[in-house]
Amino acid sequence: MNPELHTERLYLRKMDPSDSASLFRIWSDPDVTEFMNIDQFTDESQAREMIRFLNSLSEDDQAIRFTIMEKESGQIIGSGGYNFLDMEHAKAEIGYDIAKDYWGKGYATEAVGTLLEYAFSALKLNRVEAKVEPENAGSIKVLQKLRFTHEGTLRQYEKIKGKFKDISIYSKLAADE
Repeated sequence: MNPELHTERLYLRKMDPSDSASLFRIWSDPDVTEFMNIDQFTDESQAREMIRFLNSLSEDDQAIRFTIMEKESGQIIGSGGYNFLDMEHAKAEIGYDIAKDYWGKGYATEAVGTLLEYAFSALKLNRVEAKVEPENAGSIKVLQKLRFTHEGTLRQYEKIKGKFKDISIYSKLAADE
């Protein structure tokens, strides 16, 4: 499963090891990784290893992660995809990150929108969910723009960077489209 997705301004494709320098610049920014389930990277080898790991999940149809590239500049501006695919139950968890220079310009909404479209049309999923720390206002704004439903907050649901954190869960169903 190696789709390539396009939007008006973006190109999403399977991650490649050659993306490691660009993704390292994004994943080494503490503002970008603040709400991610990774610590900020300190060496490009960590980005290469993450790409290798995510691609191995993709090969087993457990996840699909894309590099997000801005068409006009050719710059890699983030990544996104399905962190966990459950084909038996026709659902997936979605995740995304965008380089700080591109925040507030609608890129995350555009990328996640095309991921939703692909999930419901090509993958035939019934449900796409997102787990977000309640303090992650930017990500919540993206989900609200795309008309995800806030289902509730799971108290101290995950241990993130050594601390138990509440997680808000949002979902969108194929029937919501």
